[in-house]
Amino acid sequence: MPGPPDFLLIGAPKCGTSALHHALNRHPDLFLTEPKEPKFFLTDGPPPTSGGGPGDVETWAEHVWRRADYEKLFEAAPPGARRGESTVFYLYDTAAQRRIRELVPAAKLIAVLRDPVERAHSNWAHLRGAGLEPEADFGAALRAEPRRIEQGWAHFWHYTAQGRYGEQLAHLDTLFAPEQVLLIRYRELRDAPGETIDRVCRFLGVATGIVAGVPRHNVRPDVHGRTAGPTPAERAAALPRFADDVPRVAARTGWDLTDWQR
Repeated sequence: MPGPPDFLLIGAPKCGTSALHHALNRHPDLFLTEPKEPKFFLTDGPPPTSGGGPGDVETWAEHVWRRADYEKLFEAAPPGARRGESTVFYLYDTAAQRRIRELVPAAKLIAVLRDPVERAHSNWAHLRGAGLEPEADFGAALRAEPRRIEQGWAHFWHYTAQGRYGEQLAHLDTLFAPEQVLLIRYRELRDAPGETIDRVCRFLGVATGIVAGVPRHNVRPDVHGRTAGPTPAERAAALPRFADDVPRVAARTGWDLTDWQR
């Protein structure tokens, strides 16, 4: 019989979660859903059908929000396989965190975290390249964020807020024991993919050395005009938005995040 997942990749967007999802799905003792992001825990019922930002209604229509439909996604899992899904907004959405705790309190949670300025810029470039982001200037898009949130634009538009991982982890720690949460730096996944995959496999309790690395995840065909990253001026302007939060992440993880602060 299908049921809820054993583990979730919970965040954050533009941090390599898609590549990690596809890599883990190569392991014979792991099963990950298709679609990759069912977004089940983002609502208590049907998602909105109007409003939001450009393209949000279409994205909301993709939500797998009925529990029976959600659990059916895991129906094809081989007997004994650990079952998981990857919805990157679960870390950011504290209500989603609570819903996960209510339905699957023993779940293991994995989050890949990236330099928040780089993450925000990649997020903006993605939407700009898809023809959805109206602001051609990264800084202007950041300044528009509070108004957009107030107007109900979906999570993917929350460029700054999504990168305040310290706040999100503080809330997550009230719901799940530390041994249930694995945090990975984006650069670890990028620079040492085999070692990182083995670390995830150990965390999930499956054999290591089976998945050689992370496959290259192709960008969507409707996304064009990507940029290499924020300019020094863009970075300097965005950094203050994370100045108080990065130390929280460093304290929570023990990571040296000096590179995130300059």
